[in-house]
Amino acid sequence: MDLTDVKTMEMILVFILIGGALYLYATEKLALEVTSLAVICALMVVFHLLPVPGPDGDNLLDAHKLLTGFANPAMMTVLALLILGEGLNRTGALDSAATIVYAAAKGRPTAAIGMALLLVGAVSAVLNNIPVVVLFIPIMQALAVRSNRSAGRYMMPLSFAAILGGMTTLIGSSTNLLVSSAMIELGEEGFSFFSFTIPGLVVAGAGMVYVILILPKLLPDREGETGGAQREAKQFKAQITVRRGSVLDGMTPSAGFFPGLPGITVLSIERGDETFTPPYEEIPLQRDDVLIVAATRERLLQFHKDNPKSLTPEIMSGSGMARMIDADARWRTGAQSVAEVMVTPGSRMVGRTLDTIGFRYRHDCVVLGIERRSRMPRTRPTEIPLESGDILLIQGRRADIEALRGSQEVVLLEWSAEDLPQPHHAKRAGLIFFATVGAAATGVLPTEVATLTGAAAMVISGALSAEEAIRAIDHKIILLIAAALALGASMQATGGAAFLAHGLVYLLGESSPAIVLSGFFLLTAVLANVLSTKATAVLFTPIAVAIAHDIGVPAEAFAVAVVFAANCSFGSPVGYQTNLLVMAPGGYKFKDFIRAGTPLLLICWAAFSLFAPFWFDL
Repeated sequence: MDLTDVKTMEMILVFILIGGALYLYATEKLALEVTSLAVICALMVVFHLLPVPGPDGDNLLDAHKLLTGFANPAMMTVLALLILGEGLNRTGALDSAATIVYAAAKGRPTAAIGMALLLVGAVSAVLNNIPVVVLFIPIMQALAVRSNRSAGRYMMPLSFAAILGGMTTLIGSSTNLLVSSAMIELGEEGFSFFSFTIPGLVVAGAGMVYVILILPKLLPDREGETGGAQREAKQFKAQITVRRGSVLDGMTPSAGFFPGLPGITVLSIERGDETFTPPYEEIPLQRDDVLIVAATRERLLQFHKDNPKSLTPEIMSGSGMARMIDADARWRTGAQSVAEVMVTPGSRMVGRTLDTIGFRYRHDCVVLGIERRSRMPRTRPTEIPLESGDILLIQGRRADIEALRGSQEVVLLEWSAEDLPQPHHAKRAGLIFFATVGAAATGVLPTEVATLTGAAAMVISGALSAEEAIRAIDHKIILLIAAALALGASMQATGGAAFLAHGLVYLLGESSPAIVLSGFFLLTAVLANVLSTKATAVLFTPIAVAIAHDIGVPAEAFAVAVVFAANCSFGSPVGYQTNLLVMAPGGYKFKDFIRAGTPLLLICWAAFSLFAPFWFDL
């Protein structure tokens, strides 16, 4: 290698930038978006001063080329899918699917998650991985809630299960089709539908054992780091009104517990002038009964989602004017959020009850529950005098909740704000989503066209507001994708990837075909986590064929190695789009993929290295 050669200098500079970027991503000495922007700027400066001339004399890595990642169809697809996923999540459109899976697992959380991941792997074998992951993100989130676990434990396994399933058939991933097409162009025989299904099942099977049994234990509980543990420890007192025809109407307790109120403790039941206390034997609930309950925020909101009117307490019940105001109240219409506020020591609310304060009319937010460190009487929360330090769980429009920042009566706990699902939009959100997936999966529309149209339809139909759609887009992902695409283009244009591949052949040239195949797989898999899977597949297929011819073995074994290795993008979020899709819902950092995904890459490499020599008779 001539270090004075300009092309060599360019290649070395690209390797230095890649190494520096990976170090900063992993250590987070700089924010992820700052590192991404710095990488893009450094590449533009380097290749402006040291241009890479193309066949027509133009610079292959000018600023226009390096910035095309911001308008790349893959980028637009990821952002559109994030909006579609948010639409499903905000409307609760797929909660019923989670209920079915959970029921099939007989309420066992580990079994439910395992069944869902196996289903993802099976479906990904015949459908594109991206719509499959988008479909299952809200399902896995709902399963996590039902299992009382963090969604961060299962978002990465979801992505990895889809990637593993996509390895098993020709149409499981677009990467597989690219390799097959490249083989045909090189004069080799392309793959049939099940050409690599057997070795694919071996590799995917070994990987799925890790994904289901080990991977969730290695992932961080991000929800616990952002206030989830605080919320879980709190017990809010609330009142539930039994409405006609509701799930509670006519319900009889079993062994003193009400089956329709899982995780919710019933402190007392008020029926007219009568009050019932535990145990509640042979007391069927009746219309207009008021249940005084205690539960965590999560349990109350889960019940509130299924019974949106039952948890809203009636105040000034004797006032007809109050009922007229409530009918058109802002806390009953439009997109709703919940948050927690604390009563301040000097508040005029201290010593007064919710029945007399008029909090909901002054602030357009209704109080769903009260949390107090000391004991409260077993009476309706609306009749309990408030004390300083009480935490109120409130519901209202986000703008009305944010307006409480200026209140002298309460302090808004910023971390506690959370949007509520809009179940009345669930059907239209589900139809839009499945129409989008169907159009993309059948090829009626290109994936990027289908997803962008679907995202626009979510907003136009009212399933999401424009503000909610914008909030669903993670700016970190935008910069991360753009930086990854710029680095990948730089590696290809400067010959960096080809240099590594030829160096491997040189080092292992005297070894057996099995060892060369194993080494080639590992190199390709590592680079798939820096380049995109598609770029890796296109770049390494001709190299695979050349290596096979050089050592005198059939090209199929090395081509299959490219298929599997290019799909092994587990060690970074930039290798494959599904990793980027789950990054925001799982609350992951770059180093989480390195720590949890690298063992899976090595497992797939070991499984292929052990099985391939036998299968391909090397």
